[in-house]
Order: sequence, then structure tokens, then C-alpha cells
Amino acid sequence: MTSASGTLSLSLHVLDTARGQAAAGLTFSLSRILDPDRRAILAEGVTDAGGRWALDPATLLEAGIHEFIFAADAYQSRFGTPGFYDLIAIRFRLGEDGGHYHIPLILSPFGYSTYRGG
Repeated sequence: MTSASGTLSLSLHVLDTARGQAAAGLTFSLSRILDPDRRAILAEGVTDAGGRWALDPATLLEAGIHEFIFAADAYQSRFGTPGFYDLIAIRFRLGEDGGHYHIPLILSPFGYSTYRGG
């Protein structure tokens, strides 16, 4: 899990603002974007009881463009809430200098926001 210049690590945290709690049990995939038409799936997972997930340190993580795809509609359906978004894609860049990247997702049935956390 290294780039040309340093070690990269990745984690996420999803909060469900409609319910005022962590978004436990949200399924997602993580891919590296190889070019506009190709991607390599690095991981598939489910957020834990705290709405968190971290990439296994043994997984090779390289600098470049990556993407999380979250199954938002399937998550909302568990609560009988019709959601507006089927899937939520978050595409982001991991730098050559290494470091830890934390991606928070703030989720509700009709909106979401994200940013690079610390």
C-alpha cells in the first residue's frame, strides 16, 4: 500500500442525518479508476455499527483516482424510506506523497455531502 513517495491509507465514516445516527450496514465498493472505461475493484464492504470502515492495510493502494460507490437506495429501503439516490459515487484523488485519507459521507434520503476528513 505505497505510492511512489509514501504509504497511503484510507478510511470512511458515514452518518445518517435523518435518523441522527451512524449509517450501519451500508454496502459499498471501492475501485481504482484505470481510465475512463476501466476500473479495478479493490474492496467491497459494509459499514460497521459505528458507520465506519477502513481499508485492510495489506491491500495495495496506489496514488491516482479512486471511487467509492454506496448502495444508498438499498440502505434507505431497510427503513421503509423512499430515497432519491440509487447509488452515490464519490470519486477522489490519492496523492503521491502518501498519508491517510478519511472520507466522511453525510447521508439523508434526499441529499448527501462529503469532504476530506482528517
